[in-house]
Amino acid sequence: MRNRSLLILTTAVTAGALTLTACGSRDDKGGDSSGEGGGVTVTIGLDAPLTGELSALGLGIKNSADLAVQTANKKEYVKGVTFKLEALDDQAQPSSGQQNATKLVADKTVLGVVGPLNSSVAESMQKVFDDAKLAQVSPANTNPSLSQGPDWATGTKKRTYASYFRTATTDAIQGPFAAQYVFNDAKKTKAFIIDDKKTYGAGLAGTFKGEWEKLGGKVVGTEHVNPDTKDFSAVATKVKSSGADVVYYGGEYPAAGPLAKQIKEAGAKVTVVGGDALYSAEYVKLAGAAAAEGDIATSVGAPIETLPSAKEFLANYKAGGYKEAYEAYGGYAYDSTWAIIEAVKKAVEGNSGKLPDGARAKVTEALQGVSFDGVTGKVSFDEFGDTTNKQLTVYKVEGGAYKPVKSDTFGE
Repeated sequence: MRNRSLLILTTAVTAGALTLTACGSRDDKGGDSSGEGGGVTVTIGLDAPLTGELSALGLGIKNSADLAVQTANKKEYVKGVTFKLEALDDQAQPSSGQQNATKLVADKTVLGVVGPLNSSVAESMQKVFDDAKLAQVSPANTNPSLSQGPDWATGTKKRTYASYFRTATTDAIQGPFAAQYVFNDAKKTKAFIIDDKKTYGAGLAGTFKGEWEKLGGKVVGTEHVNPDTKDFSAVATKVKSSGADVVYYGGEYPAAGPLAKQIKEAGAKVTVVGGDALYSAEYVKLAGAAAAEGDIATSVGAPIETLPSAKEFLANYKAGGYKEAYEAYGGYAYDSTWAIIEAVKKAVEGNSGKLPDGARAKVTEALQGVSFDGVTGKVSFDEFGDTTNKQLTVYKVEGGAYKPVKSDTFGE
C-alpha cells in the first residue's frame, strides 16, 4: 500500500492576521515536503532581543521580517515554496545567541537566518552557522571585524565566514562620519570618549576617536563603563571637570539615556553623541526630553520616511497592525529577509523549480549575487558580505524627538 503524506494545517496569529501554512513530511534537501506536488515550506530563522532592554529594536526587526515573509507568500513569489518565520529571543546575550544558532541549524527546514542585532551576539553565532553552510543576514551589526576579519583596521581585510552578510554599513564608516559632523558642522573641539567595553561600543568609539584626532579634535578624557550599573555619577563628575564640549558614547540606549541624564545633571554643558544604537525614541525617554535636547545619533541609511522605495513598506507595516514601531532597523530587516527569499528563489529556479540537494550551501552561494531594489535602496553585497549601500544619517533631538539633519554616502 502506498504511503500518503499527511497534510497538516498549522495556524499562527501574526499582527492580527491568521496564516495557514501547509506542512508535511520532511525531505532530505531542507524544507518540508507537503506531498502530492504541493510544494515545500522553507523556514527563515530570526534572532534578536525580543525581551529585555533592547526589545524595542528587536521587535521592530521581527515584525519587519514577518512582513517580508507574509508579502512573499501572498505574492507566491517563489513558486512551490511557502515561507515561515521562526523568531528566537537572544536577550542581547552572546550565550543565548549561540544556543539559538545551534537550534536553528538543527532545523533542516531553515535555509537562512535574519539577525542578530548585536555585534557581540553575532560573534558567538558565526562559526555555528558557517559550519552548517547556513546563511545569516544581519540588519544591524556594524562592527567591521565580523566581515573583514580582526586585522581590518591595519588594512588587512579577510573574510572569515562565507555565510555572513549584512544590510547595515559598518563602523569603519559610521565612527568617522560622526567625528566629521561633530567637528566640522557642530564645531565641537574637546571630546570625552566613553564606551561600554562591548564589541559594538568599543569598536565604534575607537573609529570615532581615530578620525577625531585626525581632524584636529582634542580627546580630554576616556572612560569604560559597565552598562548594567546605571550609576554613572563618577564618570559624570569626570566629564564635567574635563572641560569637554562633547561626549561620544560607544554603546546602546539603555545605558546611554541614564548616562546622558546624569552628565547633564552634574552640570556639564555637553552634547552627547552616539551611533545607531542610540537612535531610538527610548533614548529620549530614558534621558528625559530636556536633557536629551540637542543630543546626536548617527544611523545607517537615509531616513526611511523620506525614501520613495519605502512607501509600500511603511503602508503595509501600518496595515499589518504591528503593535511595536519598526524602529531604526525595520527597513533593513525587511531587506535582509527579502535577500534570503531572493536567494531561495535563485536556488529553486536553478534546479528546475525544486529545492536542490545541499540547499543551504546553494542559498548562501546565491545570496552573494543577490541584487534588488529594496526598502532601503539598492540591496547587494560586496566581496566581504557587507552591504554596498554606504549611506548614513545624522539625527538630532529637537523638541523631544530625533530629527534628521544630514545624510551622506561614503566609500570605505
